[in-house]
Amino acid sequence: MNRLSAERRCAVLQALVEGVSIRGTERITGVSKPTILKLLRDMGTVAADQLDKRLRNLPCLRIECDEMWGFIYAKQKNLPLDRRGTTGYGDIWTWVAMDPESKLVVSWLLERRTEEAAEVFMRDLASRLGGRVQLTTDAWQGYVRAVYAAFARDGVDYMQLLKTFRAEQETKTEKYAWTGNPDPKWASTSHVERQNLTMRMEMRRLTRKTNAFSKKMENLRHHLAIHFLHYNFARPHMSLSGATPAQAIGISQRCWTIRDMVGLLEDFERISLPRPDTTSWGSPAGPLA
Repeated sequence: MNRLSAERRCAVLQALVEGVSIRGTERITGVSKPTILKLLRDMGTVAADQLDKRLRNLPCLRIECDEMWGFIYAKQKNLPLDRRGTTGYGDIWTWVAMDPESKLVVSWLLERRTEEAAEVFMRDLASRLGGRVQLTTDAWQGYVRAVYAAFARDGVDYMQLLKTFRAEQETKTEKYAWTGNPDPKWASTSHVERQNLTMRMEMRRLTRKTNAFSKKMENLRHHLAIHFLHYNFARPHMSLSGATPAQAIGISQRCWTIRDMVGLLEDFERISLPRPDTTSWGSPAGPLA
């Protein structure tokens, strides 16, 4: 079977994590679109599995959560009648939980904005933490029941932020404590909202007001997994003095390279494991030491 060399795989992945579109990557690297999409699926499967294994028992003290809108196939209002109400078409949300100190993305989920999705997201987040945290979300009420379901009622310090945007006036922010003993001084969603911008800048399919978007939910999930693996383990952050989030929190000893990520895929191919069922994905999966 013909297979791309490691160097060409690295070139394709480097383009994808820097925000180049599939067609743009095809033009830059000379690799065909079907081959790029196959690499996206294969690397996405491995990235999700790595994240899931490695993002466990994390020593986080604070977590910020937010959800970012996007769409698949078409915006909800433009969907054909036969596609409306069908999973994988229309509006979709990327849920993200982030440690503001290390900048580590601890958990993520690609789903609609429903209370059921919020509960799945919060349960996954709770399973990855090594101790009690202060948790901050926006004021969407679906979070409250999800937090109570995922954490023991007194097992988290939880606060919501309500931001009111007014034309030509400063944004008004109100804080509401729901459970535990959260410190209002540390209640913020600014870091995770900045990470949302990073996602839009580094994944062409999420760039707003362009003709670049995902046609398939599965491809967006794969791309998200690759993005978060790269973001956590292979992307130096200026705010961390050039370290990666994984280094900052102590689950990696060095900054990965794109070649390290390709090496994980090669290891996966060598042991020839059956490909996991990706239809139920939604959360992170995690690196090399």
